[in-house]
Amino acid sequence: MNNFNENFALTILMSTILISCSKKNDPALSEASLTTSTVTGITLTTAIARGNVSSDGGAAVTDRGACWSLGATPSVADNKISAGTGLGDFICNMTGLTPGTTYFVRAYATNSAGTAYGSATSFATLPVLVAEVTTSPITSIALSTALSGGSIAADGGAAITSRGICWSTGTVPTIADNKTSDGSGAGSFTSNLTGLTSGTTYSARAYATNSAGTGYGNTVVFTTLVSDQDGNIYHTVTIGKQIWMVENLKVTQYSDGTPIPLVAGSSADWAGLTTPGYCWYNNDQAINKDTYGALYNYYTVSTGKLCPNGWHVPSDTEWETLLSSQGASGGGKLKESSTTHWLAPNTGATNVSGFTALPGGLRYPLGSFLSLGQYGLWWSSTAIGPGNAANKGLAYNSDIGWFGASFLWQSGYSVRCIKD
Repeated sequence: MNNFNENFALTILMSTILISCSKKNDPALSEASLTTSTVTGITLTTAIARGNVSSDGGAAVTDRGACWSLGATPSVADNKISAGTGLGDFICNMTGLTPGTTYFVRAYATNSAGTAYGSATSFATLPVLVAEVTTSPITSIALSTALSGGSIAADGGAAITSRGICWSTGTVPTIADNKTSDGSGAGSFTSNLTGLTSGTTYSARAYATNSAGTGYGNTVVFTTLVSDQDGNIYHTVTIGKQIWMVENLKVTQYSDGTPIPLVAGSSADWAGLTTPGYCWYNNDQAINKDTYGALYNYYTVSTGKLCPNGWHVPSDTEWETLLSSQGASGGGKLKESSTTHWLAPNTGATNVSGFTALPGGLRYPLGSFLSLGQYGLWWSSTAIGPGNAANKGLAYNSDIGWFGASFLWQSGYSVRCIKD
């Protein structure tokens, strides 16, 4: 009886093997036929693979999808994603890819005859780029500080790990120069620039760093405020290649600390001067100092020590360069644009230059005060013959540039300083 059971089981096993071999050798059964489509929807770490199973090879397709690798012939032993079973089109969303990397992908389909592959196609994921950033305008400029910041328009596809403002006295600042560190992440930020030198021109730009490197914003140029020997503060403006103070000088000491003689007496006291001296218009410091500055005779200018260190009284040529940079109606472009200080009509005044010329009047060589509100007159450093020097003037009723050419050294005029 036991022999009968053993023989029966052996017969069943052999029959199963024969049937299986018969199926595998069935000429009507083969691997599936399929194609791989072009990869689309490529991002930094994802892409979309497509395929089409056109024939199941005579047996049901039990699995289909896409496989990919860095090698040229990916297989299901590599990365893969399944897209169901059966015939027809299918889509696979590949994830977890590495940015800036070239991959090969093939569609696959499995039936009882085995796994078939479509042709391989390649694609490259998008690379991480440096961030796109803009620089905020420079504001709150002081002697040694300023305020700026930036805005990150695009992070380049990777986290921003640091951001801020970098600056230098060169034209192309980088994070290797002075910089602030203002956190991480996208969005806007504010930067406090400190440790600046007064009266110095800087270039600054925002930066943002991610895994691809450091991106920079647009460059902005600014000049810190200037302090004279008395501690008076002056704003500055860049016009062409020149940097000017925006206010008239009002210092009472030379740059070496030596006092400048104040001549506040009678007209005769002023008229008799053959040495340096200054005064306030109408001898009224309280009313006129902060707005119009002081009036100096040329003996004071000729010392070469009137402006703060790093600045000087402009030459006649430097004044002419300023005017020529403004083109037509240049005088109007230099004047303060209201009638707050200038008498009406203040012809053509726009102050588009930012120079903000004011009508500080003058002290006549014989000692009288004239023309406050009507004329602004400034010394140049250029002497013209014995006892005379070139000066420049603007008028309330004209937009034409300079008038005046040569005046006696005893005259009292305003002074504007230009950076060395």
